[in-house]
Amino acid sequence: MFLGGLAALTLVGRPARAGSFVVVDGRADNEISEISRLYVDDQLAATIRLDATLPQRSVRVETAAGRANHTYALCGEITIRLPDGRTETHEVNGGGILHRPEGRTLNALGTRNFTEFYLADPDDPTVVERQPGRSSVCSVPTS
Repeated sequence: MFLGGLAALTLVGRPARAGSFVVVDGRADNEISEISRLYVDDQLAATIRLDATLPQRSVRVETAAGRANHTYALCGEITIRLPDGRTETHEVNGGGILHRPEGRTLNALGTRNFTEFYLADPDDPTVVERQPGRSSVCSVPTS
């Protein structure tokens, strides 16, 4: 009986194991540089910097145990080269809900002339639910 009680105590004392997923972000052809921040459940999960020397990056994101769904936000700045040679920097901000993302590989994508930024699962579009508008997590205090 004593050994059984000890085994039960050991199991209870172990922390709940979190899941994880991977985010892949790549620089577009006309993109000069990118600095983006990924927030999961309102917490900074990763900062990704891309430029000519590092055109693509993958990051592993740990998730809280016991949750099937997670909020996310992608924020940052993307500098592009226009066809006439000038450069232009766009603030990107987007987000949504991830449905059971554990074990998935998600792509960070930009649309609408680099003004929208979101995650997508190329194998299962139901994993990511995009929410319209800008995420308040990305707001930068002005004072």
